[in-house]
Amino acid sequence: MSSGNSMKPLVVTAGEPAGIGPELCLALANTPWSAQLVVIADANMLAQRAADLGKPVRIVVHEPGSSPQAGELTVIHQPLVNKAQSGQPDTANAQILLDGLVRAVDGCTSGEFSALVTAPLQKSIINDAGIRFTGHTEFIAALTDSPAPVMLLVADELRVALASTHLPLREVPDYLTTSGIVQVLEVLHADLKSRFGIAEPEIIVCGLNPHAGEGGHLGTEDHEVIVPAIAACTGNGMKVRGPLPADTAFTPAAGHADAVLAMYHDQGLPVIKYAGFGKAVNVTLGLPIIRTSVDHGTALDIAGKGTADPGSLIAAVKLAAELVDQ
Repeated sequence: MSSGNSMKPLVVTAGEPAGIGPELCLALANTPWSAQLVVIADANMLAQRAADLGKPVRIVVHEPGSSPQAGELTVIHQPLVNKAQSGQPDTANAQILLDGLVRAVDGCTSGEFSALVTAPLQKSIINDAGIRFTGHTEFIAALTDSPAPVMLLVADELRVALASTHLPLREVPDYLTTSGIVQVLEVLHADLKSRFGIAEPEIIVCGLNPHAGEGGHLGTEDHEVIVPAIAACTGNGMKVRGPLPADTAFTPAAGHADAVLAMYHDQGLPVIKYAGFGKAVNVTLGLPIIRTSVDHGTALDIAGKGTADPGSLIAAVKLAAELVDQ
């Protein structure tokens, strides 16, 4: 399972225990990796899930310097308050899941782990527990004092970043500002260079409105907010162009781009999920640590049935290891 190199272990959080995250983690045990993996989860829950699904996975307690064998999953035990039931999230376990995420982030910032990979959490159940939680991106940014996290989705050579993340659509136009878009583009540009090894990144920026505002006839935000942001970035030597209508920004007619910046969540994510569902990876830029994640949710409806596709989690682990090596 490990090649024996000097890379620090990658840490994986198993996500919502009532969802598919635990069974996806079990699939990691029989996949060869370039570095050791350590999963933060309830070890008893993982062992029970493996037994329920007939998975021949042996759960072992993490010990620094250990070398797990094929079929073993190394775990830092984070006991749940209540026993997990597939498909039935429990608010009593919400804080424990966040505690596990804090443990993982602390391990990355201290140098114990080389990167963080996250399985999905059920945002609604955490909020139902009385804990304000908008998503991993914002939570990890707060833990690491990172003022400008950027969500980037990656599927092979397609990279799509978001200028806004988990917002109701009616709030997006008021959220977008010229300075905010400049900040996102600066983070995107810097991390494409430092994390992905692209010497001179080329970035396409989507418009907000249909036809990028149609000269002001379909909204003024494109001309008044986005154009000045692009001008500021190009003035600083960045290769940024747009705003292009979102319906053409992702087509060959738009020309080469190392990344596309979408203005809101459902402008960019449908494209990347169509292009690479099951292998797309969510990367958080603008952090002092490397963090990747799956491109899907907890899938409560199929949890515990053994039908969940581990492709995206496997891709997230592989990309995390590649980013560490940059």
